[in-house]
Order: sequence, then structure tokens, then C-alpha cells
Amino acid sequence: MHFRTLKKIKDDIKVIYENDPAANNIFEVIFCYPGFQALMFYRFANKLKKMGVPFLPRYISYLTRIITGIEIHPSATIGERLFIDHGEGVVIGETAIIGDDVIIYQQATLGGTGKEQGKRHPTVKNNVIIGAGAKILGNITIGNHVRIGAGSVVVNDVPDNCTVVGIPGRIVKQKFEDENGTLMHNRIPDPITCELNRLKYELLDLKNKIEDKNE
Repeated sequence: MHFRTLKKIKDDIKVIYENDPAANNIFEVIFCYPGFQALMFYRFANKLKKMGVPFLPRYISYLTRIITGIEIHPSATIGERLFIDHGEGVVIGETAIIGDDVIIYQQATLGGTGKEQGKRHPTVKNNVIIGAGAKILGNITIGNHVRIGAGSVVVNDVPDNCTVVGIPGRIVKQKFEDENGTLMHNRIPDPITCELNRLKYELLDLKNKIEDKNE
């Protein structure tokens, strides 16, 4: 086996141990983690696709979806150490690009928005966490170190170092992470509430200024 391919497999196993405390041994990872299995099948299908082999890459993708519940188009571009946690219902479209050290939770979608041609799926840069059920749609770019909350629908570009929540996805400026940079799903605020609170304090500030002026 090619050294680079073997290194990728080792890195894919290592990232599971680093991110999932339930991973007890290598046999569990290989035989019981659909995200790992789907990634192995994808890498094989992607290599065949680049070689110009017809039909077979898509058929491998189809069989992988049946077996693992994860659909990765063989033409998608995926970087190093992707971790698909649980994985059921994850969809990664044909022109999607995923950088390094990305974590994707179950039911997440990197999809298109219609029948447009060319680049029509998201570009996700490095060190991004995509929460369960999140939908990232269209030819948009998700910056480095972005956290996307569970159930969010993102249809616009997101700059680096942001947390996005809601439908449609709104950028929350505060960081809701622990010291290791992990997305704290239970501490993500409602962006509408945050905006209302901001307006409340602005009105209170204006009221105080008017009262001071009238004294």
C-alpha cells in the first residue's frame, strides 16, 4: 500500500480516538464507525474518478450510502483528518470542498440550492465543526475555525473564527468554546435574543442621554 495512503488511514483512525471517548480499540473503529468506513470508500472511489473510470465511482458511493447512511460524491474534495461523528444522514455534494481537521455530525448536509451548473456546493476551510442537522447550501465559503450550531441553515459566506446559529444562519460574534476549541452546543445563544438585548441597551442608553439633556 502506498505510504501516503497508509498515513491517511492512520490519521483518520487517530482523529477518531482524539474526538470520541467511546472509541475503545482499533477493531471498533474499523468495523463499527460508519464515518471511517464511508471515508475509506470515498477515497477509493475518488481515486478511480480521477483516473477517469466511468460508473464505478458513483456505484461505490451508492453502495456506501446503503451500508453506512453517509453519501459522499466521489468528485468531492476532502482534506486530511475529516471526522464524521455518528454519520447517519450526512450528505457531501459533488463540488463540495472540505479542508483539514473538520468535524461533521449526523444529518449534516453540504448541498446545492437548485439546478445550477459548475461549482454549486460549499467550500469548508480548516478546523471547522458542523453541528448535527446543519445545512450548508450553495457555492459559499465557510472560513477557518468556524463553528456551525446544530440545526442551522447557512446560505451565505462565513468569515474566519465565527459561530453561526439559526435559520437562516446568523453570525454570533462571541466564542462559545472550551479551552480546547470544542463547540459547546449547550451554550450557543439565540441570535434573535442577542439582537433584541443589544437594541434594548441602545434604547436605554438613548433614554439616559435624553434625560440628562433635559435636566
